Amino acid sequence: MKISLSNDLITAIPQFQLGVIYYHNITIDESPQMVKGRMLFFQETLYTDIVDLDISSIKEVQGWRAMFKQVGTNPSHYRPSSESLLKRIKKRQFLEPVHSAVDINNLFSLEYKIPLGLYDLDRLKGDLTIGIGSSTEQYEAINGREISLENKLISSDEQGPFGSPYVDSKRSIVTKKTKNALQLVYFLPQTTMEDAHRMILSIEKLFSQINGGESKK
Repeated sequence: MKISLSNDLITAIPQFQLGVIYYHNITIDESPQMVKGRMLFFQETLYTDIVDLDISSIKEVQGWRAMFKQVGTNPSHYRPSSESLLKRIKKRQFLEPVHSAVDINNLFSLEYKIPLGLYDLDRLKGDLTIGIGSSTEQYEAINGREISLENKLISSDEQGPFGSPYVDSKRSIVTKKTKNALQLVYFLPQTTMEDAHRMILSIEKLFSQINGGESKK
């Protein structure tokens, strides 16, 4: 499976960076207590750190808001998924466990304050393109709403769009039946190669430790 960036995305964000991890033969189940405990502890700690902050003042949030603007998205109306998670934590609306794949994805999205996408690889067809959505593109999101993808950063396969750092599609959702998965890590343009590599290794290590199988980045 080849993954490429569209010309319009390269023009809008010349230094766009994306981390890619493939997982095969994984077993997804309820998260073990270690992951649940780590997630709760991290949310409690993060709440203490941000409760008195304006979320928009966080540098990672500012960076992603700027990227949304660069592709034509109004970040005040359509927030990056990482910002939405942070807003929930500030309201003390802590995330409930889903399963061992989504929980780890959310944990690292909160830790690094950037969007992460997790997709069922067997539901995707052909090569993938990361680009900017057109006025004719839309999908049913994981929240059940039909959303327009115009001027939004999107991931597409030969069937059409399936993901976005705004909100992902229902078509590509990862469940306990998922055996093969694709994880996209949406780095900020200013992230160094050293930091990006360190983050990818941390994500891959914990995901594989909990869900088994083989991974490739």
